[in-house]
Amino acid sequence: MIFESEGAAKTFYDDYARQVGFLTRVLSSHKSECDGLLFSRGLGCRGYRDGQTKVELQKQDKQQESCSAMIHLRRDKSGRWVIKKFARDHNHPLVIQLGESHRTLDEEKDKKIQELTAELRVKKRLSASYREQLLAVVKEVEDHNYNLSMKVQRTLDNLKKLDAEAKELLSGR
Repeated sequence: MIFESEGAAKTFYDDYARQVGFLTRVLSSHKSECDGLLFSRGLGCRGYRDGQTKVELQKQDKQQESCSAMIHLRRDKSGRWVIKKFARDHNHPLVIQLGESHRTLDEEKDKKIQELTAELRVKKRLSASYREQLLAVVKEVEDHNYNLSMKVQRTLDNLKKLDAEAKELLSGR
């Protein structure tokens, strides 16, 4: 099979996995050293973990590591993605009707990501505002310190002048 993009191939495999009853994960990715573009991707079975006990999860983790269900994609010279290898067999039970619950989870995740992104934008604007206010306060403190320094210097100069005049008066007696 040929796909116009790596994303289209991944979507196809995700849909297939939902229909069969498993979840996918990225097994491998390879980028070109010349241009940094992705040229190869491996996708495989992630298993299904909803409602399992800790012992079942540990057992499934071991099975998952050796589960050979996978698809290997490669970008051809024209930029399209071709399936180079497909393994159908799983070493664990599959879950029926996974599609809807997985889609709901994806939609909830997407919604949460959008909410957090919006909140982050607000916090960034607020942070920028606080930064401007803080810089204004620091500038005002620096100006105030400069003015105080100038007043202290004038006071010292006046004290030196008065001290010199006092010495002159005392020595003139």
